[in-house]
Amino acid sequence: MKLEEMKELIQALSDSDVDKFEYKDDDFSVKLSKNETKVIAAPEFAAPPVPAAAALPQAAPESVPVKEEVEGNAVTAPLVGTFYSAPSEGAEPFVQVGDTVKKGQIVGIVEAMKLMNEVESEFDGTVVSIPVNNGDIVEYGEPLVIIR
Repeated sequence: MKLEEMKELIQALSDSDVDKFEYKDDDFSVKLSKNETKVIAAPEFAAPPVPAAAALPQAAPESVPVKEEVEGNAVTAPLVGTFYSAPSEGAEPFVQVGDTVKKGQIVGIVEAMKLMNEVESEFDGTVVSIPVNNGDIVEYGEPLVIIR
C-alpha cells in the first residue's frame, strides 16, 4: 500500500461512522481506529420549585458555650493528657467545689503515655471551680482547679 492510499484510507475512516478498521493480506496489514472521546449527555433533573413560604429559615450562628471566668488562682495542667479527678474509677474525687486545700495537696491526675502524673495544688484556699470533667483531654497550662 502506498502513502497516498494510506492517506485516503485514513480520511475515509475519519469521515465515516466506523470507529475501527482492520485490513490484512499476505504482504500487508493495517489497523486503524478513531480515538475520539464521545460525551453522552446525562439528562438534567430540575429540582422542584420551593415555595417562598417554605424557604429554609436562616440558621442562627452557633453559640459557643462560654465558660464562666471564676476569679482565683488556677492550678493548671503540667502537660497534655487525660485528666482524672479521682485515684480510681468509683473512688471519691481528690477535691470538690467548696473543699479547703493546702499547698502540695493532690487535686487530680493527668495521664500521659500511660504514666499517671499527680497534680498538686500550688496554693492554700478553697476550691471555687473545677472547669474540667473527669476523663477530659487537657492541654498544657489549661486550668484544672480554681482556688480562692
